[in-house]
Amino acid sequence: MSFKEEIKRRRTFGIISHPDAGKTTLTEKLLLFGGAIQEAGAVKSNKIKKGATSDFMEIERQRGISVATSVMGFEYKNKKINILDTPGHQDFAEDTYRTLTAVDSVIVVIDVAKGVEPQTEKLVEVSRMRNIPIIVFINKIDREGKDGFELLDEIEQKLGIKVRPLSWPIGIGQDLKGVYNIWHQNLNLFSGTSKQHIEESIEIKDVNDPQLDTLIGSDAADDLREELELVDGVYPEFKIEDYLKGEISPVFFGSALNNFGVHELLDAFIEIAPSPLPKVSETREVNPTEDKFTGFVFKIHANMDPKHRDRLAFVKIVSGLFERNKNYLHVRNGKNLKFSSPTAFMASKKSIVDEAYPGDIVGLHDTGNFKIGDTLTEGEEMFFKGIPSFSPEHFRYINNADPMKSKQLYKGIDQLMDEGVAQLFTLQINGRKVIGTVGALQYEVIQYRLEHEYGAKCSYENFPAYKACWIETDNQEQLTEFKRLKHRSLADDKEGRLVFLADSAFTLQMTQEKFPDIKFHFKSEY
Repeated sequence: MSFKEEIKRRRTFGIISHPDAGKTTLTEKLLLFGGAIQEAGAVKSNKIKKGATSDFMEIERQRGISVATSVMGFEYKNKKINILDTPGHQDFAEDTYRTLTAVDSVIVVIDVAKGVEPQTEKLVEVSRMRNIPIIVFINKIDREGKDGFELLDEIEQKLGIKVRPLSWPIGIGQDLKGVYNIWHQNLNLFSGTSKQHIEESIEIKDVNDPQLDTLIGSDAADDLREELELVDGVYPEFKIEDYLKGEISPVFFGSALNNFGVHELLDAFIEIAPSPLPKVSETREVNPTEDKFTGFVFKIHANMDPKHRDRLAFVKIVSGLFERNKNYLHVRNGKNLKFSSPTAFMASKKSIVDEAYPGDIVGLHDTGNFKIGDTLTEGEEMFFKGIPSFSPEHFRYINNADPMKSKQLYKGIDQLMDEGVAQLFTLQINGRKVIGTVGALQYEVIQYRLEHEYGAKCSYENFPAYKACWIETDNQEQLTEFKRLKHRSLADDKEGRLVFLADSAFTLQMTQEKFPDIKFHFKSEY
């Protein structure tokens, strides 16, 4: 198969949602249909301790939530599909924002009963800023929930996206009889009272076919005809080019837990979703079909296998062919590196690959060379844009709870900060370490991982700060005065950049007014 054909058959996408909307379950079922796994890890069952395939960190199994993005690849109908399952919990949103830089499209999962939730709004906003094509999957339709039209209105209003249903439920909850697939014009019906089984798809090209009344009853058939007529009248016609531009989002209904509607979603996805797209660097736009390899690190994960202290950098390939044992330029360090065992992923299972194409995600074993946002090329000096670090919202001093293990503690903190789990600030006044996070739950994750992966124990105490602001100015006089007055609130971040830790919104406002020539940035990618 030619290089261009290999690129065309790739689909790299992220699954995003509010916690508990069923995102990880959907990921599992897509893998199941793709033949990548033989049996879904019963996500909801405590009796089976397997856990979901994509939640491989011990703490994720205990808490029943995803705290790190996991990457899974599989083949389906001659397409190579790469799924990035992201954390839904808002305390880990930063990992999700960074992951959105590595995908070409997203599937948004919405719970039929809860509708659009705040975390979903934030994530969709980030996707729309990047014009990422969005597919909506309304999940759990076998439970009581909102009416289909009510949900679509809510999606349009809260998420600010135009929608077009490509499948439609026949009833909701107890009354659910099946789903009509508008895209392929066929009918999927539930069989049995448990609603666990699907009879074979029945092709119905015309909903006025009397066979429909026989299959689902005349009342349900009349309702379906009426609702489909309304769908055609109210929502714009679905055009693939509008979806690819991010102007319209197709909507599918289903129940991931019961395998219902997932096949339709996957079949439509491989037909309409984009193959790898160009990406903008600071100097130019890079096209996937270019001969020369380029790629960037969007995630770092330490200790994927606690038995071996391994650290992996996840690289999204943007252009060219990536080859094992070939020298590539690490642009920030100016060093040439080669990788003897690049890996492809199936959640925590890894296999060594000899080559990878644009759209693929490879894991590179890392001894501390990489940071999030680093670029690899065949020699060209360039940096890819758009991988931010946001100002933390929670701040705590970190203390060593076991003086005999200080070396392990500092190594652990260093590696976890490189992963982007949190941010480390060193106070200039006394050298004490302050950890800043987007969400409070991250402190638990850090404490747990330090103990179980590095054998180090830590304790925290509150540090009174409101925001971390990165400082930028050309006015040296103002900077000197600012440093003199605010020396108690100044720290260095991990890269040695000056950060002002403002203790309140009022202090920040007064400081901004007093020093008009100093810029205060709330994210470190400026």
